[in-house]
Amino acid sequence: MIESGRPRLRRRYGPWRLVRLSPVILTVVIASLAYATPPEMAFSRLLPAAPALAAAMWPVLPTVLLGTVCLILMVGLSLVFPDLGTWWTVAGIIAVTVAAAYGSHVRLQRERTLFHVRLVADAAQQVVLSPMPRRFRNIEIESLYLAAAAEARIGGDFYEVVDTPFGVRLLIGDVRGKGLPAVGAAAAIVNAFREAAYGEIDMVNVARRLDASSMRYNAAFPPEGPMERFATALLAEIPHGGGRINILNCGHPPPLLLNRRELRVLESATPSPLLSLAELIGDHYNVDTFDLAPGDLLLLYTDGIAEARARDGEFFPLAAWMRRQPPTPPRELLAALHRDLVRYSRGRLDDDIAALAVRLREP
Repeated sequence: MIESGRPRLRRRYGPWRLVRLSPVILTVVIASLAYATPPEMAFSRLLPAAPALAAAMWPVLPTVLLGTVCLILMVGLSLVFPDLGTWWTVAGIIAVTVAAAYGSHVRLQRERTLFHVRLVADAAQQVVLSPMPRRFRNIEIESLYLAAAAEARIGGDFYEVVDTPFGVRLLIGDVRGKGLPAVGAAAAIVNAFREAAYGEIDMVNVARRLDASSMRYNAAFPPEGPMERFATALLAEIPHGGGRINILNCGHPPPLLLNRRELRVLESATPSPLLSLAELIGDHYNVDTFDLAPGDLLLLYTDGIAEARARDGEFFPLAAWMRRQPPTPPRELLAALHRDLVRYSRGRLDDDIAALAVRLREP
């Protein structure tokens, strides 16, 4: 699976070290200016700013030590310039250092809490988006997940791939909403798929079990507000013999199939109801069959990809982008998609993104 979450930038160690040392640099600059300029300019009164800045990036003890250094520097400057108003500045340094130490302590506590939250999020990701093999017999598969929230590891998008007696079955979908309720709904659907995909011969029955699981979750954890919680989903089945792909589309964006630079949009003739809505509009599910030849590249995706926007508001031209791609392994296709999405949106994703790339190899 390609790295989930926001794209990680390479850490520039040189500039980062300068930032970490900025409280020391500030202290040296203020002390030098206070010594080199007339006493009337009173640069020494800026010394409390150094421990205040240190609290934003240093632990408690180094912050206190820097405040102590500033205190000593102030006493030393008072010996050179007796009319600096030393005691007022000393009192300011002491007060700011105490406040900075407390602020540093609170910041570290919050960082520890965030670290543990991320551990829980990583565990949730392993449950909903479990790692999958990159190859099922003669089928190559790669996955991509990007969470829109800066601190999130997972959102309401989901996918799963299982090798069953009936062929390789794939699921991709998107729960309406964000946060933990959306994650819970996604987990309920994925877990139901993992069981139903092995036990049901007909994909229509798989879809009905997903809908039932989604309904049970919504009944146990009702959504807040007047809006209903539902999910789009797309089920695909590639028989072990190859040659075709069966698709059941529950209101999800249609897959794209690239065959020798010719792009096909695999639209369903009769769309099936969204998950959790079959009880309202009927459970009339339809399976469409399309040809799938060796070497074809299939892209399954959530609407966060097609709706990624540039600064001028234009949507990402996914179909045109896909048409320009050369024959390539699924991993390279999704790596290019990841790179171009981030570049197009300038790193600002408004929705979660999930994608599966599939290629049928020669048996």
